[in-house]
Amino acid sequence: MLTLNNGVQLPEIGFGVFQSAPDETTEAVRLALETGYRHIDTAAVYGNEREVGEGIRASGLDRDEVVVETKVWVSDYGYDQTLHAFEKAIGKLGFDTIDVLILHQPAPDRFEKTLDAYRALERLLADGRVRAIGVSNFMPHHLERLLAETEVVPALNQIELHPYFQQRDVQEADRAAGILDQAWSPIGGITFYPGFREGRRSVLEDPTIVAIAEEHGRTPAQVMLRWHVQQGRNAIPKSTNPGRIRENFAVFDFALTDAQMAALDALDTGFRNGPDPDGADTSRFERVIPEA
Repeated sequence: MLTLNNGVQLPEIGFGVFQSAPDETTEAVRLALETGYRHIDTAAVYGNEREVGEGIRASGLDRDEVVVETKVWVSDYGYDQTLHAFEKAIGKLGFDTIDVLILHQPAPDRFEKTLDAYRALERLLADGRVRAIGVSNFMPHHLERLLAETEVVPALNQIELHPYFQQRDVQEADRAAGILDQAWSPIGGITFYPGFREGRRSVLEDPTIVAIAEEHGRTPAQVMLRWHVQQGRNAIPKSTNPGRIRENFAVFDFALTDAQMAALDALDTGFRNGPDPDGADTSRFERVIPEA
């Protein structure tokens, strides 16, 4: 288990539902929890918070056995708007509280609203409605301003992080502030971003990673997830395939050598697969999140 800066504990491996169709999400979450996952990550903009809640209830586990994380979308930024976004989220999830609530994007074109949204998260934290708060896709300059103008240091920063894109400057900024790195796309498996496909290389087919996997009798995905675990961060792979759901969790019974870890560290290309948090196209931020 990992311990956040406010003492809340978070498993090393969570289960993500980005791009999981609502009609597949409930069963995928139920199976993940049956497999042993105890952390589910969703977001308002994913459109499947309701199904995540249904999957947790279908698992038969007590609510306090599962860490539930979700994200506020940019169109709901602002103090009062974000407080209402929380109400929408719990209405869909079917729970009274959320364990980890984070802002989905820095949205630098409207950063004053981002700051007000974060202040709303601080209020929810103080009121005991959420157990930890954080951010996603924040780069060092976003963090610097947030830390200067708010009171609570984020517990985590969820960023694109895999062997081909390691964001070491972000990792260093997080480490200096006591913020946990949380890896989305931890095996580089983004499946759809318009305009981001051209020239993309599959991390799963990288010869170095394939060779390390063969040495351990594991898959490339398991090697990358083990790399995250050994570097002390939380990773949230996603899948709706039962075999891959189980495979992605089976990373706690082997260890990479120092040389293998160094070989993975050396694969960084600096090429971002997902959208640039400072990108000029902000049209996606306008997507309206439905009421519960």
